[in-house]
Amino acid sequence: MSRRPPRLLIFAITVTGILNNTLLGPSIPDILDDFGAGASAAGLIVAAGSLPGIVVAPVIGLLADRFGRRIVLAPCLATFGTFGLATALAPTLEVMIATRLLQGFGTAGLINLAVVLISDHWDGDARTALIGRNAAVLTLGLALAPALGGLVSDALGWRAALLLYAIGLPMSALVWRVLEADRPTSQETVGEQVRAARTAVGNPVVKASLGSGILVFVLIFGGFLTTFPVHLEEVFGLSASARGLLIAVPAATASLIAFNLGRIRSRWSMRTLLIAAGVSYVTAFAGIASAGTIVVIVGACMLYGLGEGVFIPSLQDAVAGAAPPERRGAVLAVWVGAARLGQTLGPLLAGGALALTSTTGVFVLGVGVALILLAAQVLGPIGRSPVPSVARR
Repeated sequence: MSRRPPRLLIFAITVTGILNNTLLGPSIPDILDDFGAGASAAGLIVAAGSLPGIVVAPVIGLLADRFGRRIVLAPCLATFGTFGLATALAPTLEVMIATRLLQGFGTAGLINLAVVLISDHWDGDARTALIGRNAAVLTLGLALAPALGGLVSDALGWRAALLLYAIGLPMSALVWRVLEADRPTSQETVGEQVRAARTAVGNPVVKASLGSGILVFVLIFGGFLTTFPVHLEEVFGLSASARGLLIAVPAATASLIAFNLGRIRSRWSMRTLLIAAGVSYVTAFAGIASAGTIVVIVGACMLYGLGEGVFIPSLQDAVAGAAPPERRGAVLAVWVGAARLGQTLGPLLAGGALALTSTTGVFVLGVGVALILLAAQVLGPIGRSPVPSVARR
């Protein structure tokens, strides 16, 4: 049995994986001003760091299954840190977009490989609990990293804020030192590996988790992160700081649920929790669309956080449990690729809908997407029958 990696190291890998856009976000207006670029360039800067993951994440998963976790994870961290530094020092907007694309190759493997490390060394209820706590760390990072980036940018400038990307370099060295060399002994060809991974992804639970993951991230990045700030400004006239506080509200409930997911799963099945999470999303988006007061908005945000705290770690756990151990890296990476597809589609769909209707109309459409997500949990295979636990390596 191989030695378990430290939990704090796994959490640190997850936090590093979400820094790509969270550190950058507060500095975007300053970056555009310095480069003399229009607001439309903001989308290019953000998307450049995310787009590679749609294709690259599954490839990284295949490599991790073929050559081992450490030998793939350490270079991903080094790539993230190296091109993150290059982004901070970019002399032009064009160079920044190029370095962001290259940085995206590194970040594409971080979050999924953190979950792979958990699934390699823990199983059953222990795996569920640790995936939940890892998701809680991710959620807190999503809430706190923009604040850190904004504070450093205000105090020292946006380039100083982006220098924090350099954390990838010492993290790479630490991963190489702490993780065991774990190259698999399989002699299968690349073609055989790809075909076997495709078969594993064809598992009904995995396919249902992929579809649900896309819908969840369309709602998160399209409905909430893209439309919600505009809704708060147009309907309630809130300032940037007030909008930021409300956007952070779901992190509290999402982290609370995710951190305690193991205990919660000891009382209720995964299917029950996913159905409840779907109801939370439907109610939250309907509440935002119809809210006339900030109190209702806060309540809707807390419900939204409950849904997020259940969905992300539960879908990851379902995929990890359904994937054969020797295919786990590839299968989880495909799930991350699907999530990144949702991250990309969500803002595009929300932007198109905003051109045709109001922010309230977008949230009504969000209720429809949430209903589809809920129906998928009621009718789909996730949690209907126990997934056999894989033996801990």
